[in-house]
Amino acid sequence: MPSVKTSFNRRSFLKTTAIAGGGMMLNFCWFTACESSSDKDAAPPAKAWFDFNGYLKIGDNGQVTIMSPNPEGGQNVKTSMPMIVAEELDVDWKDVIVEQAPLNTELYSRQFIGGSQAIRHGWNGLRMAGATARQMLREAAAQTWQVPVVEVTTRAGVLHHQASGQSTSYGEMAAAAAKLPIPEEVQMKEVKAFNIIGSSQKNVDGKKIVTGQPLFGIDTRQEGMLIAMIVHPPAFGVKLKSVDDTAVRAMPGIQDVFTVKVLEDDFERQHFDTCTFLEVVAIVGNTTWEVMNAKKAITIEWEPFAAYTEERTPYGSEKQTFTIPAGLENSADHLARMVESAALPRQVVRKDGDPEAAFKNAAKIIERTYTAPFLAHNCMEPMNFFAHVTAEKAELIGPLQKAELTEKTLSARLGLPVEAINIQLARLGGGYGRRSYAHWVVEAALISQKMNAPVKLIYTREDDMTGGIYRPAYQATYRAAIDADNNLTGLHINAGGIPESPLYANRFPAGAVDNYLAESWIVNSNITIGSFRAPRSNFIACAEQSFLDEVAEAVGTDPIDFRLALLQRAKDKPVGENNDYDAERYAGVLELVRDQSDWGNTPANTHRGVAAYYCHNSYSAQVLEVKVEDNKPIVERVSCAIDCGIVINLDAAINLSEGAIVDGIGNALYGELTFKDGVPEKNNFHQYRMIRMSEAPKKIAIHFVQNDIDPTGLGEPAFPPVFGALANAMYQATGKRLYDQPFNLD
Repeated sequence: MPSVKTSFNRRSFLKTTAIAGGGMMLNFCWFTACESSSDKDAAPPAKAWFDFNGYLKIGDNGQVTIMSPNPEGGQNVKTSMPMIVAEELDVDWKDVIVEQAPLNTELYSRQFIGGSQAIRHGWNGLRMAGATARQMLREAAAQTWQVPVVEVTTRAGVLHHQASGQSTSYGEMAAAAAKLPIPEEVQMKEVKAFNIIGSSQKNVDGKKIVTGQPLFGIDTRQEGMLIAMIVHPPAFGVKLKSVDDTAVRAMPGIQDVFTVKVLEDDFERQHFDTCTFLEVVAIVGNTTWEVMNAKKAITIEWEPFAAYTEERTPYGSEKQTFTIPAGLENSADHLARMVESAALPRQVVRKDGDPEAAFKNAAKIIERTYTAPFLAHNCMEPMNFFAHVTAEKAELIGPLQKAELTEKTLSARLGLPVEAINIQLARLGGGYGRRSYAHWVVEAALISQKMNAPVKLIYTREDDMTGGIYRPAYQATYRAAIDADNNLTGLHINAGGIPESPLYANRFPAGAVDNYLAESWIVNSNITIGSFRAPRSNFIACAEQSFLDEVAEAVGTDPIDFRLALLQRAKDKPVGENNDYDAERYAGVLELVRDQSDWGNTPANTHRGVAAYYCHNSYSAQVLEVKVEDNKPIVERVSCAIDCGIVINLDAAINLSEGAIVDGIGNALYGELTFKDGVPEKNNFHQYRMIRMSEAPKKIAIHFVQNDIDPTGLGEPAFPPVFGALANAMYQATGKRLYDQPFNLD
């Protein structure tokens, strides 16, 4: 068993006996601790707590309650993270109860979801939490039985001493364990000894979801609660001029109408303080229906705003200045603006060898340009948040990805200390970036503060779809230099977007080509953008993998063999020193998907495409089979290989990967948001096309690379490559290369 130093001290690891009946509470401050919530289903109140990234409580009946601090948005961390603790604790999973912890920035850090990093960052601390609690229980048993601690074993929440035949439950030994000093060193399990990790466990919220029990922010109800909605400018590039609320104030159920300034002019913004419209009109009433009707009746004038600059500090980075231009933008102009910017002097992000000479001496040059439009997140649960703000404190409930960061913004805007703000985290009805930019939370709090009453703010679908925080529009031009022997001798990437570049200059095929040039540019815009599932990767993977297929065809090589040859070069003799991928693991997923899909034997009347990509510390490769009937693509099967290290919850990992694939296919085929005079031309699902159940792949097979590598990301890595695999399969089916998303064959 591997041994690790606990490195705890009395300030970071607190032990107390339970209020009644013995038991043990351990607060392990890996993220430190928060106050407990009651256990409605647990046996007597004797508890043992072990704070890992939340709480671990052991009741005197042996039941364990784990409070998970990270928000749950469908990625299943609320089940998977407690599984890690339960594994090292060596408790039976059926005896575990999981609860959602509230936000507590004094006691936790990185209490958010984003970047597919929750499990990766929590892995070691979660394991140590369980292992330390288990060791203390073993020591307590050893002292009680007067036997060497090395002879005390555990299994499924029971302590055993084989030589004497003694055994007892964790619950019965918890109180004694609470009195012991914290061990300086504990033993972790060997990977081969895992019983819970790697198994399939049902979502701990599954029954509540299917039976309609309140879990989501939209479910929040409190006595005296009012309903609020906002009206934001109808177009990007305009701001509020005047409001005539005379008719609205006379409508039934309406309590008040007023303007809300979301952020003050001198507020020092962090990255997730991106705010589309700084001043909105709030309408507050008794019921949702009454407020919705008032929204339709209010009269508001808007006016253009002037260009300005805005400073934001990206998470973990330095302050940046953003230029917000004036004017009403049109999608018809966006492509021309990107083409123009791509031709201007660009920022050289990476240069290896002599790419100019490689292209000058090339026997053949292949050049292709790829584009993608703005995309809306379209979470199934529109933005909402409950707020009750008084002069002394603020109580908030709702779905939020970056509550830890949002709390600081609320403190500054409300004029309350951080410790007076309490955010309860609801389950997210969709997110993947949209719920990171929490302007609507600030709006809810300001409305409650103004009304001096509890308020639930609700966005309509139209509010959400037209309110910004979109996936940017992108363009990338790839050029390949090929010599007389059909060798790839040079690669040039020229990539940018509105208003963000998708370029990852140090990712494959960087490091595999002697002469390589990567250049970047942006087009400023007043259309606000933000994180979208696998940011930037969701576009650049498609462009890169589509282009590599075309180059492979030009040199007469099988697409998988072509990629594997490049990866072998990157492994044996890498170019440059900043390559951010492991060539062997990258090749591993390609080889696995080749074998599992039976790549050399394409089923009759179907056509195949392949793509692979590295992002969020994980590797994914996919082979997609497609038919085209009546000019419509039908995805028959997707084979997917993923290397994300150790898989925590097998069924959940499969579900997450399948969802990413379906999501990617839908966005590739249909996703598009266009603008006319600054106005989004789609505002609900009757206009914004989403993939339908009948259009999902008929079969998806997920295969995980088996290794003992610590877990890495999983919520996003399976998303980017499916765009390219689909484009390559559709080329095989139609003979036509696809360069512009969405891939509408009509």
